[in-house]
Amino acid sequence: MSSAPGPAGGRRPTSTGIRKSGSGGSAGQPTTEWVVVVPVKGTSQAKSRFGPGDHSALALAMAADTVAAAMDADGVAGVLVVTTVEASAVFDDLGAFVIVQEPDGLASAIDLGISIATEMTEPGRGIAVLLGDLPALTPAELSAALTAACAHPLAMVEDAAGEGTALITAVYGATHAPAFGRGSSAAHRAVGYMPLEVSSSSGLRNDVDSADALALLEGRLGARTAGVLGANL
Repeated sequence: MSSAPGPAGGRRPTSTGIRKSGSGGSAGQPTTEWVVVVPVKGTSQAKSRFGPGDHSALALAMAADTVAAAMDADGVAGVLVVTTVEASAVFDDLGAFVIVQEPDGLASAIDLGISIATEMTEPGRGIAVLLGDLPALTPAELSAALTAACAHPLAMVEDAAGEGTALITAVYGATHAPAFGRGSSAAHRAVGYMPLEVSSSSGLRNDVDSADALALLEGRLGARTAGVLGANL
């Protein structure tokens, strides 16, 4: 992963005090690299569909595996994580750019991440939004999707069920219109995102919202997720 220009004043920026770094240039500039925004809930309410109890450690491990894969993907200039103060150290340690935001919902986290990523952009650098519950994601899978996305102003990758969305992209000069939530695949199509052809078995399409979904990925999970599961046995 090449280095992206970082915000001034440290590795844990907030929504203020960010130095813009080269947002000019022609909108027709071909996209050759990406800033990837990953929203992470980072609270005890994370992964509530797993049932009663605090699943924050498992959710954080899945997010860390997702971010680690993105950090190692070819064509990624930087990974920007929007999360809570409590969860931020994990992503600092991975070398991501961390935006601290108190819990305010997925849409708010994505909007903030895109706003900060736009301030970090340079000619030829697109912005992607990747959900943080993809514990089987590999760098090669993400890199292939981002390469394909360069051919479309707006592009998307559906989840394996074909109803949700795992990834949206906007090339340099294009403007995101995120529509995450129930039925987000159809919503993103409606506002112009082009679905990319990605195998349903890809870790990029296999998001995890339940224990059953996690069990289907046994043997393919990232090291952090597998470690948390092993510790709980």
